[in-house]
Amino acid sequence: MDVPAPAPGQRVLGVTVPVPEPWGSRVRLVRAEAGDPLARTIGPHITILPPTLVDQEDLEAVEAHLDAVASRTLPFVVELDGVDGFRPVSPVVYLAVARGSEDLDALQRAVRDEEGPLARELRFRFHPHVTLAHDVAPEALDAAAASGEGITAGFVADRLELRALAEDGSWDLLRTVPLSGPVPGPDAAPALAAAGDDGPPRT
Repeated sequence: MDVPAPAPGQRVLGVTVPVPEPWGSRVRLVRAEAGDPLARTIGPHITILPPTLVDQEDLEAVEAHLDAVASRTLPFVVELDGVDGFRPVSPVVYLAVARGSEDLDALQRAVRDEEGPLARELRFRFHPHVTLAHDVAPEALDAAAASGEGITAGFVADRLELRALAEDGSWDLLRTVPLSGPVPGPDAAPALAAAGDDGPPRT
């Protein structure tokens, strides 16, 4: 993960959708067993805004912007199933998003709106995923991929997390922003209920 170096008066911010329990702990364990040091400093998540430099004085505007985006966004179902990777371009293996990609893409585009305080270009095309291991030896990536095959998750994405990079490399939670879009019509109800229909995680 490329993290920009902040100048005085700047902070490095990121916006994520967290992976809830019980799947969060399972992903963290896979990452730790692969020897990925970020397992201890970054909770399992789907990145909505990658590390981005923001002037400290703009933090209030950032929070207001995220409030506005969240107020227009309904909670939506995310399903994680299958393992893939970015090799050979980048030493990363991840859990793939099997459902919810379009909602996540719409959310990240709204967060990066060119008129807002988090406007920025992406280095790579947005590809939602949950990292299982990053920047470790090839055999560790292979082991993480094998372990990840046993993880299938389904949950409702109902909040954003605004985080700031700390000096020790961890990410401090600045604020949780609930997704609170207008109540959907009756046709949307089955989609929101679907995350609870599958019972416990399949292994």
